[in-house]
Amino acid sequence: MSRIGKKPIPVPKGVTVTVKPGVVEVKGPKGALTQAVPPGVQFELDGTDLVAKLEREDPQLGKFHGLARSLMANAVAGVTEGFKKELDIVGVGYRAEAKGKQVVFALGYSHPIVFDVPAGVDIAVEKQTHITVTGADRQMVGQVAANIRRMRKPDPYKQKGVRYTGEQLKKKVGKTGA
Repeated sequence: MSRIGKKPIPVPKGVTVTVKPGVVEVKGPKGALTQAVPPGVQFELDGTDLVAKLEREDPQLGKFHGLARSLMANAVAGVTEGFKKELDIVGVGYRAEAKGKQVVFALGYSHPIVFDVPAGVDIAVEKQTHITVTGADRQMVGQVAANIRRMRKPDPYKQKGVRYTGEQLKKKVGKTGA
């Protein structure tokens, strides 16, 4: 049985949790999320805690037990605090500009790249080279940040491109004159 799955999830004040068959809905100050529950796992409200329980004792369900608990904990944390990913744009002439529900990138290509911001995610551009992606859904925030990074991956030779803030690039070793 999963050790993570056994931990109860504390539900803070201002957050409402509705348990339905196969789905758990979480509503809070930052929004509402609907999280599907993997098969073989059930959730119950125990006072102010949300508890994941297995439908039957089966060793194969242990992996879903911890997964379901982690997904639900992320949903509760997302509607209370939200999640954030920061990216930096490095390179001469590389920049971003927010225009309504779109972000326009100039990343050294012959044309500007227009990125549509999906619903549930906010993108803030500071100083044209620093992007902050925020939202309640952890998976969506990470995917949007990964899609932005994929537009111009950081180059290990010239150190240019879109990278996560604080990301260290491994410099490639040059040829030796041996």
